[in-house]
Amino acid sequence: MTDPSILNSKRVVYVGGLADEVTIPLLRACMIPFGPIHSIDMPMDYAKGTSKGFAFVEFEEAEDATEAIFNRNGANLMGRTLQASMAQANQANKLTEPVWNSDEWFQKNQAEQKEGETGNSNSKS
Repeated sequence: MTDPSILNSKRVVYVGGLADEVTIPLLRACMIPFGPIHSIDMPMDYAKGTSKGFAFVEFEEAEDATEAIFNRNGANLMGRTLQASMAQANQANKLTEPVWNSDEWFQKNQAEQKEGETGNSNSKS
């Protein structure tokens, strides 16, 4: 899905604002009225066991994706307002970029590790 040629084809829709309870079958049912769907990618928050609140829906035809955006942007699904737009490369990178690839993650884990080391050494004395 992160192939730039797919994003340039204008067939991939970014859908944001998803409730935690939204599943791939539910999102498929919400988007299928606009045309055949090739794939759906919904990143998961494995710590919570829910979606991260967004998904990418790839339609077979660009016209179907445009129609889905027109009809679903601002629509309600399970009490949440959806944001639907053409997917962009920076949004698709959210799927493939490892969490440890950012400085924030590294610094946070370094701080936690140091706290754990200082906590352990204080309890031993």
